[in-house]
Amino acid sequence: MNYIKHLTGFFEKVSADYDLNPTHISLYMAIFQLWNQNRFQNPISISRDELMRISKIASTATYHKCMKDLTEREYVIYKPSFNPFKGSILEVCNLDFYTKPVPKKELKKRATKSKNDQVIEQVNEQVTKQALNKHQTSSKHVPYINNINNTNIINIAKQENLKNEKKLIFTNSIFDEVQESDLKVEKEKEKKLREKKKKIEEAALSSRAQSRPPKPTLEEAQIYFLEKNFSEIEAQRFFNYFESNGWLVGGRTKMKDWKAAARNWMLNAKKFTKNQITDSALSSRAQSRESLLVPNHLHVTNQKNYGEAL
Repeated sequence: MNYIKHLTGFFEKVSADYDLNPTHISLYMAIFQLWNQNRFQNPISISRDELMRISKIASTATYHKCMKDLTEREYVIYKPSFNPFKGSILEVCNLDFYTKPVPKKELKKRATKSKNDQVIEQVNEQVTKQALNKHQTSSKHVPYINNINNTNIINIAKQENLKNEKKLIFTNSIFDEVQESDLKVEKEKEKKLREKKKKIEEAALSSRAQSRPPKPTLEEAQIYFLEKNFSEIEAQRFFNYFESNGWLVGGRTKMKDWKAAARNWMLNAKKFTKNQITDSALSSRAQSRESLLVPNHLHVTNQKNYGEAL
């Protein structure tokens, strides 16, 4: 097998086939590489993942579409195996005959016309020739064998058309089954991932709910305030405030840890008492200053007569 002639024949055939795109060429090149590794033996066992990796095709749908197009255009013969542990079988068609010099018109005809169309054209040509002969000669000299041959040729063409249609239907059904099986596997994987995510989220929520302590009772709050050297009245203030608030921090978010909120309450209570002390001291000082400035309220026993000279 001459691989140079095979590749030149492939590129000549691809240049005339306008329905193929670069993904088809890359897939065929990957197949050719595996065929070369197997020393150009037919058939060969292939792996979809390996061909997708070599041809840089990311989607399974595009892979199956390209393989289907290549089989329909007689580049390869693909026989898929529906067992994931067993590789599919593929046979590379011989393309050496395309290396002969062929004009562009014939290449276009080969690309657009199938075998069945060529047979039908031959039948039409023969029918037109017979019609011309009938016009030129009399009906006595026209042989009846030509009519029989024409009917036989037409029947053969119809049979070949039916065979080719059956082959196409069979290949299409195989590819559809492969695509459906791949889609089912992908959907099952997605479902499993979603179920795992839901389980993880539910476990996290349950652990958070368990870790969060419930809201305290008045007795628990009083005991905690007494442990921190605070009075029971301050605990009642704390409990009444948040009980009326619905145990919300800042009036918006739910309280996660009431002990932390109680510690913040204690700190704020200390600050509040300090501010009260400072405010009372300042007010007493201000009152004493005002009393000093008021006349006839001097702290002396003798009243001075300011009309006398010093």
